Amino acid sequence: MSYSCTSRGNSQDPSNESSQNHRRAPTGGTDSTGNGSPKQTAVMKVKKGCNSTEVEVPVTTEEELLGRTVITPEDVLGLQKITEHYLCSPDENVFNIDFTRFKIRDMETSTVLFEITKPPSTDKSGEKKDIDPNAGRFVRYQFTPAFLRLRQVGATVEFTVGDMPIENFRMIERHYFRERLLKSFDFEFGFCMPSSKNTCEHIYEFPPLSEDTIREMVLHPYETQSDSFYFVDNKLVMHNKADYSYNGGT
Repeated sequence: MSYSCTSRGNSQDPSNESSQNHRRAPTGGTDSTGNGSPKQTAVMKVKKGCNSTEVEVPVTTEEELLGRTVITPEDVLGLQKITEHYLCSPDENVFNIDFTRFKIRDMETSTVLFEITKPPSTDKSGEKKDIDPNAGRFVRYQFTPAFLRLRQVGATVEFTVGDMPIENFRMIERHYFRERLLKSFDFEFGFCMPSSKNTCEHIYEFPPLSEDTIREMVLHPYETQSDSFYFVDNKLVMHNKADYSYNGGT
């Protein structure tokens, strides 16, 4: 199973060389869990992100990284194309990081372009079932061509963590069209309290794409792809993938 998102209104994924800022979204109070115990709702400190396309690191290959027991941020920054496989198993997520909601809005108009919420578990029998271990690790986005011309987009993410504190939480997100790296974003999330729900909004600011690039991306749906790598203390613990179509509504 994977999530599929369809845009609402004009939309775009910021897929080119770009710079970004991100800011924290205020949140507070507690969130009641299923067993009646409160889950701490935290304000997550977010440092300013950077465009990591300019970072000079040694070139790496997917085959090389699949043979390593520990994968670092520098390792994935050296990749030259989208990965074909996941670079870590779901078992590496020992911190029980669970992304529960994601929303994108146009910052100029505050229009919500799309929003996705993880569906609650429906299995109450307590029995183990055969579940795809990669379920929830892939998202397919469907946008209109207008999304490729947006200048500033806010992406809000909500996630929970398990009973261990998380130090030095970091995400590196790399976007490709075919085998061309369009952009590479680097987010330092910092510390997350144990058993907390965290909400953060990343503000993407990006320059316009060329008309030729926009045309090619519209004509070739799902050939724009991204890898999202998540690290705790410089060790890869999660890897999610996505692809994008920009021909919706045409």
